[in-house]
Amino acid sequence: MVLRAAFYRMRFLLPGAALLLLGAYALGDTIVLKNGRRIAALSAVEEGDKVKYMTSAGELSLPKSIVDHIEKGGFSGASGPPGDAAANLTIAPIEIRPAGGDRIEEIERAAVHDGSIDHQYIAKLETEARSGNSRATFNAALGHHAAANFALSRGDLEHALSDERTAVSYAPDEPALLMNVAYIYLRRNEYKQALDYLERAKRLVPENPDVAKLAGWAYYGMNKLDQAVAEWKHALALRPDKELQMALETALRDKKEEESYKENESSHFKLKYNGAAEPALARDVLRTLEAHFSAIESELNYTPPESIGVVLYTDEAFRDITRAPSWSGALYDGRIRVPVQGLTAVDAELSRSLKHELTHSFVAQKTKSACMGLAASCASRAPTWLQEGLAQWMEGYRSGDDAAALAQIFSQGHAIPLGRLEGSWTRLDRDTAHYAYAWALANMEYIIQTDGMVDIDRILDRIGSGMATEQALREVLHSDYSDLMESTVNYLRKNYVH
Repeated sequence: MVLRAAFYRMRFLLPGAALLLLGAYALGDTIVLKNGRRIAALSAVEEGDKVKYMTSAGELSLPKSIVDHIEKGGFSGASGPPGDAAANLTIAPIEIRPAGGDRIEEIERAAVHDGSIDHQYIAKLETEARSGNSRATFNAALGHHAAANFALSRGDLEHALSDERTAVSYAPDEPALLMNVAYIYLRRNEYKQALDYLERAKRLVPENPDVAKLAGWAYYGMNKLDQAVAEWKHALALRPDKELQMALETALRDKKEEESYKENESSHFKLKYNGAAEPALARDVLRTLEAHFSAIESELNYTPPESIGVVLYTDEAFRDITRAPSWSGALYDGRIRVPVQGLTAVDAELSRSLKHELTHSFVAQKTKSACMGLAASCASRAPTWLQEGLAQWMEGYRSGDDAAALAQIFSQGHAIPLGRLEGSWTRLDRDTAHYAYAWALANMEYIIQTDGMVDIDRILDRIGSGMATEQALREVLHSDYSDLMESTVNYLRKNYVH
């Protein structure tokens, strides 16, 4: 879940408040995934092939295969709305294995070992498959499936998709392979392609709960609530699933709220709005979004593959549905959600909010984040500081008013490291959120003013390929987080502090 702070342009805090700011946090654990994603938790432990972790929403788990390590005593907000730890949920790969018994493990060990894929071995399996022997053909499928899982564990969706589709070409009637291709497409925000493979899987295993679960994600990503709810209810009837139950509850809240909503659409957007709102406002919102779309498309050198969902709420409905913190003024969780009560046309503030949240949508899709239409499951690869900094820059904000305070906090040794601002900000208190937004913008402003938007594009591309953010900075800017922070403060002093 990514937010726009309604209060941001207020001066964020007095420099002397920095110690209090740091004291607003409690120690917890941070789960670091192999793709660089960080998940804040109250506690985390390894149990067998799972990593189990506690949040305010209860105990959750991830496959150990996608976890790099656990950082004990990490950085997590101590305050926030009930249940908002759901924003840290990651949509984990469905744990489905193709038929094949012990042969699977043997091929997996041979296809992937010593930290890399054995392409020679897989080529050998392909050669044997040309004989037409059914076992040899299936072995080739298993080899590519193992390579796909390896690439997926490292966040390399491009190669994961290529290998899994090749696996399907060798075993087109294997449901597990079809579902894995669909999962990768979902991670890439390509919902229609995912549904194509899920329809094939459904014909083979119509009562499989994982097929229905994935189909629900696809429909929700396409803003088709009725179909998403139906699929998830079917999946839960077949098998209990805590993550899915939370997703269904969110979908049902949306569905109930939006039953009386009107609809409109444009080239790149599907809009829903409260029946009490002015139709002219809806049309104006779409015109504004299309203008912002063209501008951001040009800046980031990227075009989202699917229509983007937008919902316009009353203020009360926005709070009830999104459960966003009190300081937020809009939200992107796979759909752009904005309160517009009392407006009859797009004013400057609403225009900025729309551009801010649309930037989040571009970044999430460009980095192939698992943000599939639900706040509870929006696990972005791009860190929050980068997203919020870029979104504010796109709005037109600059660091002038906050530069002196930021520089003083840094010189006193109280600046929050960027690594601690990678995860969700929904649990930040108001003063800390003020600081986080200002600090994020300052770092982004320094990068863009010094190296240009082309470097932001290169950084996002690397994050999208599975690279951790700090490593992407090293490759593009030749700087780590510490270097970037120091350079940012020097930039602020030179340009704003006199």
